[in-house]
Amino acid sequence: MSLFRPILAPALTLALLAAAPFPVAAADLTVFAAASLKDAMDEIEQGFEAESGLDIAVSLAGSSALARQIEAGAPADVFISANPGWMDRLDEAGRLEPGTRRDLLRNSIVLISSDPEAPEQKIDATTDLAAMLGGGRLAMALVDAVPAGIYGKAALSSLGLWDTVAPQVAQADNVRAALALVATGEAPLGIVYATDAQAEPDVGVIGTFPEDSHPPIIYPVAQIEGAGEAAGRFLDYLGSDAARAAFERQGFDVVE
Repeated sequence: MSLFRPILAPALTLALLAAAPFPVAAADLTVFAAASLKDAMDEIEQGFEAESGLDIAVSLAGSSALARQIEAGAPADVFISANPGWMDRLDEAGRLEPGTRRDLLRNSIVLISSDPEAPEQKIDATTDLAAMLGGGRLAMALVDAVPAGIYGKAALSSLGLWDTVAPQVAQADNVRAALALVATGEAPLGIVYATDAQAEPDVGVIGTFPEDSHPPIIYPVAQIEGAGEAAGRFLDYLGSDAARAAFERQGFDVVE
């Protein structure tokens, strides 16, 4: 069964995400985190639970969907977004605990191939991405909502490549879904975070987009208004040597 059918209607998909039931808060702490953080959060969840004795529930999805759920009253205690914009939105809505927001991580975006042995090349304005696709799809997260998609579209637009490939873009609910399309061969190429590509052995990195082709990729973190003491303890843990090591193992740059 093709994975393209459910992702070629991004507006409908996003509406369904926003309307989805909120996760039940059965743990001591509920963390909403960008999908690109999955592997790092698996490590951090285990480490924090072992150190604190608390149970943590991690909900992973596109930052846009998570932010909208928090706006609507989802029982989140901590939010880690893949870009500042969605955190700004919650801040402006008064949903963040004052003084708890900080920049946590940096990342980069890369062009990946379904061929793990694909040769690397420089990505710039001369890259003939349409020819490289050969009539296939370019997998990206939602380009108008999900941070990885927003950064990817910005980079392609900056390099003058967007208009030539836009009709071939297959939009996925989040960056990990875009990664899966390439890993399974449904799309020959995709744009994801460097950390996602590192976590998937069935794709190859063709090249990294220039830093000046898109806004800086910053992951902010904050405590949600009204969250309890456990949220503060978790924020402290994110600044620990153990958390830093977990993030760096997955390819993230930790903001000092």
